[in-house]
Amino acid sequence: MSKRFIMLSIVAVAMIAAIGSAVYFYQPNVSRLVSFRSWMNNPASHTDWKLIAGSQCGSAPFIFPTDGFVGFLWGDSFRPGHEHQGIDIFAGTDIGVTRIIAAYPGFLRRLPDWKSSVIVRVPSDPLNPGEQIWLYYTHMADSNGNSFISDEFPPGTTERYIEAGTFLGYQGNYSGDPISPTGIHLHFSIVEDDGNGQFKNELDIKNTLDPSPYLGLPLNAYDNQDQVPICGQ
Repeated sequence: MSKRFIMLSIVAVAMIAAIGSAVYFYQPNVSRLVSFRSWMNNPASHTDWKLIAGSQCGSAPFIFPTDGFVGFLWGDSFRPGHEHQGIDIFAGTDIGVTRIIAAYPGFLRRLPDWKSSVIVRVPSDPLNPGEQIWLYYTHMADSNGNSFISDEFPPGTTERYIEAGTFLGYQGNYSGDPISPTGIHLHFSIVEDDGNGQFKNELDIKNTLDPSPYLGLPLNAYDNQDQVPICGQ
C-alpha cells in the first residue's frame, strides 16, 4: 500500500468526519427554521408556543419582554462562523403593533444615533449579585428607521430609572438597510459589563450571557437543539 494512498485515505476520512460534524452542528438550525416558518405562516395554529409579555417562568428573575414565539435562541447559527448573541421573539403581527416591556428594573440609555435600540444597566445581576449587566432591546423601528421606541426615551436618554414592565416600544423590522429589513421581532440579549461601567460589544456572543436561567426557559441552542421554548420544560 503506497504512502500516497494512505495519505489520501486519511484526508478522505477527515473530510467525512468534518462534514458529519457540520451537519450535526447545523441540524438544530434546520429544526428551528421549520418551527419558525410554521409559526410565521399561521401563528394562530400554535398558540401553545406563544409566551406573554409580563409572564414569569417559575422563580426566574426576569419577566418576558413581549408577546410571541421564541424563534431563534442564544447560540443559534445563521451562517458559518456566526453565533446568535441573544433571542429573537416574533409576535406574528405587523410592525408597530406588539408592545415591548422591560424585563427587569434598571437604568435605561439610548445613544443619540440609536433608532431602534435601548439598553438597560442593571447594577447587580440577580443571579450573580455585585456583577453589573446590561439588557439590550432592538429592532424597535420600521425598515426606514422610523422609531417605535416610547417617546419617554428620546435619543440621548441616559440613566433613566425604569421598573420591570415599563413600556419601551413596539416590535419592528429595522436592520439598518431599508432594502433588506429583518422579520418583525424583538431581539433581546444580556450583555456583560466591561469593568469600567460600560457595556461590551453585543455583536460578539462571548460578551453576552445565556438568558436561560434569567427567563426560566431553555434558550441555549447548544442544549436545546429542536424544542420550542415554553415554561415548564
